[in-house]
Amino acid sequence: MRGVIMNAPGDVTVGDREEPVIVEPTDAIIKLAAACICGSDLWPYRGLEPVDQPRPMGHEYVGTVTAVGDAVKNVKVGDFVVGSFCISDNTCEICESGYPSRCVNGGFMGDTQAEYTRVPQADGTLVVVPGGKPDDPDIIASLLAASDVLGTGWFGAVAAEAGPGKTVAVVGDGAVGLSAVLAAKALGADKVIAFSRHEDRAALARELGADIVIAERGDEGAEKVRELTGGLGAHSVVEAVGNQVSMDQAIASCRPGGHVGFVGVSHDQEIDGGALFFSEVHLHGGPAPVRRFLPDLIDRILKKEINPGKVFTMRIPLEDAAEGYKAMDERRAIKVLLQP
Repeated sequence: MRGVIMNAPGDVTVGDREEPVIVEPTDAIIKLAAACICGSDLWPYRGLEPVDQPRPMGHEYVGTVTAVGDAVKNVKVGDFVVGSFCISDNTCEICESGYPSRCVNGGFMGDTQAEYTRVPQADGTLVVVPGGKPDDPDIIASLLAASDVLGTGWFGAVAAEAGPGKTVAVVGDGAVGLSAVLAAKALGADKVIAFSRHEDRAALARELGADIVIAERGDEGAEKVRELTGGLGAHSVVEAVGNQVSMDQAIASCRPGGHVGFVGVSHDQEIDGGALFFSEVHLHGGPAPVRRFLPDLIDRILKKEINPGKVFTMRIPLEDAAEGYKAMDERRAIKVLLQP
């Protein structure tokens, strides 16, 4: 089969790889209908994470089941499925408490930018899409978004306790941040504030539900939020970047007693204990428990209540993945959908 390989920072190719087969009785094999490039894939692409040897790429996926192991009960050959980027059995105590992203028998997907992928713990990781494979490519794109960025943005909004009566600020205008804007509005927030200095992303943020877009960042951006909230700060803040500036900005934008949901993959972030102590904000985040939200998100997508597939501003063949990485790195695309 064909699949994406990162050989070194800045060096992405599409080559022949062995088609996956059932290894464990809890496995399923998926023929991908769509895959995509994630913002987190840019960390190794930019040399900010080591690439010690060529490796397959991708952790977001939607497709048709072509084979299952003997122990698989919840999905069958022919089912059209969405799966989380985190592997989970969905039965351990941690999964049952709502955190399948930290399943005691879990892990992470890592090779879905390809024609096929093997999904371990298929019963706990995959969710069947009612009605089978949609005919509408936009619905497929939205279901693909649910595999990670929508589910991650949704968790960010839930962790920040976004909802009616709340002002929600979202730090980050990538696909996860934009999904958090959508989530906050869908969860009933009174006012959603997005931070963006890029007009194309700001326009999409408004389309997805942002009431206000702030161009300033850092302390200036936080001050703008306070000006809009009677000097208090937002009730809920989603941090969707993962660096020091974004975390500091998120905490500074939040009112005492407010909630910060942080879902940007952390890179060299440090939190000043004294500043955190006197801020009196709640912090909650980490790898998103996407599997917890998938049934609800799939239902909302099929009913066309939400359209998270709008974050895919470039859709290209799998064979052109190298151009997709370059486009995202150069900020010419927000998120790139790959068509196997």
